[in-house]
Amino acid sequence: MALLQITEPGQALDPHEKKRAAGIDLGTTNSLIASYRGNELMTLPDLGGSHMLPSVVRYLDNGDVQVGQEAQDNARLDPMNTIASAKRLLGRGVEDIKVLGDQLPHKFVSPELSSEKGGMPLIEVASGRQVSPVEVSANILKTLARRAEESLAGGLDGVVITVPAYFDDAQRQATKDAARLANLNVLRLLNEPTAAAVAYGLDSGAEGVIAIYDLGGGTFDISLLRLRQGVFEVLATGGDSALGGDDFDRCIAEWMISEAGYEQQISIHQLRALMIEARAAKEALTAAEQVNIELEQDDFRFSGVLSRSQFDELIESLLTQSIRACRRAVRDAEVELEEIKNVVLVGGSTRVPAVAAAVGKFFGSEPLNNIDPDRVVALGAAVQANVLVGNKSDDEMLLLDVLPLSLGLETMGGLAEKVIHRNTAIPISKAQEFTTYKDGQTAMLIHVVQGERELVSDCRSLARFELLGIPPMVAGAAKIGVLFQVDADGLLSVSATELSTGVAATIEVKPSYGLSESEITDMLKASFEYAADDIQARSVTEAKVEAVRVRDAVENALAIDGERLLSDEERSEIQLVIEQLNQVVESGNTREVTDATEQLAKASDEFASRRMDDSVRSALSGKSVEQLKEEVQ
Repeated sequence: MALLQITEPGQALDPHEKKRAAGIDLGTTNSLIASYRGNELMTLPDLGGSHMLPSVVRYLDNGDVQVGQEAQDNARLDPMNTIASAKRLLGRGVEDIKVLGDQLPHKFVSPELSSEKGGMPLIEVASGRQVSPVEVSANILKTLARRAEESLAGGLDGVVITVPAYFDDAQRQATKDAARLANLNVLRLLNEPTAAAVAYGLDSGAEGVIAIYDLGGGTFDISLLRLRQGVFEVLATGGDSALGGDDFDRCIAEWMISEAGYEQQISIHQLRALMIEARAAKEALTAAEQVNIELEQDDFRFSGVLSRSQFDELIESLLTQSIRACRRAVRDAEVELEEIKNVVLVGGSTRVPAVAAAVGKFFGSEPLNNIDPDRVVALGAAVQANVLVGNKSDDEMLLLDVLPLSLGLETMGGLAEKVIHRNTAIPISKAQEFTTYKDGQTAMLIHVVQGERELVSDCRSLARFELLGIPPMVAGAAKIGVLFQVDADGLLSVSATELSTGVAATIEVKPSYGLSESEITDMLKASFEYAADDIQARSVTEAKVEAVRVRDAVENALAIDGERLLSDEERSEIQLVIEQLNQVVESGNTREVTDATEQLAKASDEFASRRMDDSVRSALSGKSVEQLKEEVQ
């Protein structure tokens, strides 16, 4: 008798064999990979024993690629071919990553050439080669994957990669593209604050509301989570995908330039030297009260002392910016500060004493940092990867992340109709019905937008696609079902179906690159600041759309039956009301447009009644009572 080995879906064939899974923190400054070795959860070191991999890649003339510490050591000598902080470029445009005024950190190719690669910024490196931020990130991921293979004695079956909670769709997609180039099986993209909560949940077992303050090298997130019976529910999230330790370094670099009285254009070599020296000074000030800085690069020379109090003043506006985001997140979560049980610090930049002090002051409690803030995200991701790859674990838990911004469609008049609102838990699938605007309409343009404002012009365009083959019907008769699906990674797909015929069209939303440095924050701020104006603008637009719909219907009826069913005088009266409506639609307010629309409806009531009677007579013409009875039966 043959024996069948039965396993659960996704489980290893050998029930005693565990699949190899890892969590990756793809960071702006440093990256890490973590996994279980036996039953021990840990970050994995390289052959030299170093756990953190500097997120720096150097491209050599002979085609070789250096990644990590070796590349970082050569960054000052070879800045043109050495790329750091590539994470800030993922899903973004060149105009979003300028530093020290208009100074760019790398030599980028022309926008025309970039547009040929989908709008992705391309960097010129050795031997005329052009690389994208996705390729740079893929090199980092490959290095981490090799480290895991050496530590775990085999290839990885799957990984969870963490991303900032405020990464938009384009930035998330760029991260997945990098993983694909690195030949990694991505089980899920996990928000960094959620990963940190997972790691802390294992140790503390605490329940209640927890704030995760995550300040890394290039991004900042604040998330409010409720932990209850193994469920991590994200109540609200906020932050800035372009705020981090790099900006602290920039403040020091600008201070050095000002103190030196240097007025010439900073070269790329000088910029790299300034940023490296600024970072070293920042890290030294974590423990020291002051630091001596000596820098000579080409014709730039600086010698001076930077105290911790001076540094605190330099970064004060950035800290204020992060605390402002914390305040918005608390309001969005609809909780009181007193309800927040713990505040967790995540990211290497939280080692700056002024950061911990500002966070503690706002939340009114001493922040937790008993897990290494550099490693906590990778550890949490590894826990989730172990579950998703199919290994049995006592740490299984449900993670409910949220959308940072609302998703919707453009409707007539340039209005944004929200289908899924921000801070909705994901994954989610939500459908909404729409209809045609004109008689005989056989196609519909679906315009997907993202944002909080009422008008499409104030939101961000994500994608457009057409639904063709709609049966010709009178306006409003067709039923178009539009389905929005956001997966666990926060990536969106949209489909539209004409319900009577099943004609369908679909699109995976993949914008060319992401929101600019301040767009996400500005979108949320604007939604509050202009709420009253937006409501009024929407009201006027809706009234005008309805007015045009009624006018077009009446004009169409006049063209078909006007001469036959109306006298010249009656037609002239209706035409006069139409002209009055046209004038009001151009310049009137909501009340005036609504009144003019009602006047046209009233003026055309008798005409509509005659058309109805005429239609009934035509239907009954030539039929006996007996025939009508049979048709009814």
